[in-house]
Amino acid sequence: MIPFLPQRRQLLDTALRMNNCGLNQGSSGNLSARVDGGFLVTPTGLPYDALSPEDLAFMRPDGSWEGPRKPSSEWRFHRDLFVQRPDVHAVLHAHPVACTALACMRREIPAFHYMIAVAGGASLRCAPYALFGTEELSRHAIAAMEGRKACLLANHGLLVAASDLAQALRIAVELEALASMYLKILAVGEPVILGEAEMALVIEKFKTYGQQT
Repeated sequence: MIPFLPQRRQLLDTALRMNNCGLNQGSSGNLSARVDGGFLVTPTGLPYDALSPEDLAFMRPDGSWEGPRKPSSEWRFHRDLFVQRPDVHAVLHAHPVACTALACMRREIPAFHYMIAVAGGASLRCAPYALFGTEELSRHAIAAMEGRKACLLANHGLLVAASDLAQALRIAVELEALASMYLKILAVGEPVILGEAEMALVIEKFKTYGQQT
């Protein structure tokens, strides 16, 4: 019997939805989910529509892995987020066009719209550039993600850490829409940025946003 089969199916379904939502192209990006003893992660260099649940690699915190396919080359920031952030149970990395365009400008997204709070703070930070798959990139990503649910990776793409796969996908879709809006605004000028006090109210309200008593 394949271990963690329900979680594997959910992860693969979410990976396919990433492509259907336009967050990824081809075999770019990667996705992971925490399980007992480690995490499941998509394999390196393979399109999601060619994968089956058993193709997902099982990884341990020490970097060892099991499975018929090699894990994503970006496994380090997945592992480090799971180790350092007990609140994180799913990690999504993608190359959506608008977010990646801003990442290539090495430009964070400020609080031009209150919904930027879905990233966990008053801006979507941009981590410094480092070669993909390296410990240096993971260190930059972990620092940019401090107290946040998402960040941009310079000249690379988007990174999201969430409580589950569904939330990770929702945050990624929302941030790509916001990035597209921000790029359109920059084409004609600079937006009016919401102040720290205003965003603090939004962030506080988001703690119970959508929940029922």
